[in-house]
Amino acid sequence: MQASSSPEVKVYPLNETAVTVSFGDSFCPAIHKKVRLLSLSLEKQPLPEMVEYIPSYTGVTIFYNPIQVETTRGNKPVFEVVKEKVEKLLSAIDQETEYKPRTIEIPVYYGGETGPDLGNVATHNGLTPQEVIEIHSSENYLVYMIGFAPGFPYLGGMSEKISTPRLDNPRTCVPSGSVGIAGAQTGVYSLSTPGGWQIIGRTPLSLFDTTGDSRTLLESGDIVRFKPISKAEYQAYEEVGK
Repeated sequence: MQASSSPEVKVYPLNETAVTVSFGDSFCPAIHKKVRLLSLSLEKQPLPEMVEYIPSYTGVTIFYNPIQVETTRGNKPVFEVVKEKVEKLLSAIDQETEYKPRTIEIPVYYGGETGPDLGNVATHNGLTPQEVIEIHSSENYLVYMIGFAPGFPYLGGMSEKISTPRLDNPRTCVPSGSVGIAGAQTGVYSLSTPGGWQIIGRTPLSLFDTTGDSRTLLESGDIVRFKPISKAEYQAYEEVGK
């Protein structure tokens, strides 16, 4: 992978304690692969001064402790020292490397009281509610990033056939597990929060759990498939989780 001299890769300071690596201006699987490979590299070979890293649609932000950099930087500005280390890391990444993503199946009870906007999505696109369900559950979705709320996945790969604008008046509370559509994106509310996405169903799975070893069900790079379930199956899942 070429370093920041390449026009599509930029390394710049976000603030005094963070540097951002940007791979482009639009999100797509090719750019996501670069984000994922850099993230995996930081997992295996973290910079000595790194505090954490956060992947996004088009890049990775690396937070670091400037005091740790200060002890070894000589006369160079802290950012320049960190930038050189990041560029060295980038140059060592083999873009031909393949990684096998996890595939996570998420059961969803579509419509009814858990999917109040399924009819809106169907009407907007000239479809029946069942056709919306079939289209939504037939795709493989790539988790581009986790954000907005802990564990909330931003998914790519939704069919344009069911693309629908956000609600004109957002709800003050959307229940956790709600599956929604906003424009050309789909996602799952990991917590009960305000939101304006078109809610078409709900999963009984918990996407964010502070009691487990892994607090989030999904992570960047995962593949998600939605599986339609009945109301009875949804209630059975809930009973098991109690």
